[in-house]
Amino acid sequence: MTTIEDTGSSNKASGIEFAIGALAAVGAGFFTNPAEVIKIRLQLQGELEARGSYKKIYKNTFHAAFVITKHEGIFALQAGLVPALAFQVVLNGIRLGVYNTAKNYELILNEKGNTDIFKTVAVSGTAGSVGAVIGSPLYMIKTQMQAQSAQCLAVGHQHRHSGTLSAFRLLWKEGGFSSLYRGWYANVPRVFVGSATQLTTFGLVSDVLKSSQIFTDRPILLTFVASLIGGSCVALTMQPFDVLATRLYNQGVDTKGKGMLYSGLGDAFIKIFKTEGLTGLYKGVFPTWMRIAPHTVLCLVFYEELAQLYAKFN
Repeated sequence: MTTIEDTGSSNKASGIEFAIGALAAVGAGFFTNPAEVIKIRLQLQGELEARGSYKKIYKNTFHAAFVITKHEGIFALQAGLVPALAFQVVLNGIRLGVYNTAKNYELILNEKGNTDIFKTVAVSGTAGSVGAVIGSPLYMIKTQMQAQSAQCLAVGHQHRHSGTLSAFRLLWKEGGFSSLYRGWYANVPRVFVGSATQLTTFGLVSDVLKSSQIFTDRPILLTFVASLIGGSCVALTMQPFDVLATRLYNQGVDTKGKGMLYSGLGDAFIKIFKTEGLTGLYKGVFPTWMRIAPHTVLCLVFYEELAQLYAKFN
C-alpha cells in the first residue's frame, strides 16, 4: 500500500494515518451496509434450531434483499447505518492507523522490506481488538437495529430501538457503562482474526505483485487486487466468530442484564454447534463475503487515494 511520505513531522504524519483510516472506512461502510443487514438476518434465522426444522423466511442473500425491500422499504437495507459508520471510525481509525504507522516505521517488515507475517498478525490483530472493545457499544446497537424488522420477517430477539440515541439512553438507564459494554468480549476474536487475516494477506499479496513488477505503474489497481484477495480470505476465517458476535450482541437479557440464551463465547459456540451444526457457524457467509470483500477494497483504495491527496498538498 502506498502510505503517507515523511512531511517533516512524524507526529503529524502518524496522526493523519488515523484520520485517513477512519474517513476511508466511513466511505466504504456506506456502500456495504446493506450486505451487513442481510448477513445479520441470515445469521439469526433458525437460531438454536436444528437444520430443516424451521421455515426459512430468507431463502438466500438475494431473496432476503427482495423481501426486506418489499415489506420494509428500500431504506431498511441501510438500518443501523449511523452506529455502523461510527464503529468504522473507531475500529479502522485505530486499526489502519496503527498498521500504516507501524509499516511506515518498518516495525512489521522483515530485513528485505517485505511483510513479516508474525509481526503483522500481532500488530493488526491487537490494534483491531482494541478498536473492537472501545467501539463495542456501537457494534451492539448496530447489530440490534439491523436485526429489527417487520413482524412477518422477524428473526432473533427484537429490541425495537427507535434510533441510535434512544438506544444509548435505554442502555444507560438499564445499567450505565455495564449495559453499554455488555458482551464487550464478543467482537474481540472476530476482529482479531479478521484484521490479522485481511492486512497480513493484503501485505503479502502486495509484496508478490510488486516483486513480480505487476501493476508497478498502477498503484490503485495493485491495491484493488491485493485488497480483494485479502477481503475474500477474511470471509472464510472470520465467519464463525462473526456469527458468535451477532448472536451474543443481539440476544435478549433478563432483569439482571444476563443473556437469555448464551452466557459467553464458549457457551454460544457449544450450543450453536450442537443444535445447528457446523453450517450454523457459517450462516450468512455469502453476504459476509459480499460485505467484507468490497469493504476491504473500498476502504484500502479510499485510503490510498486520500493518502496520495494528503501527500500532494503537504
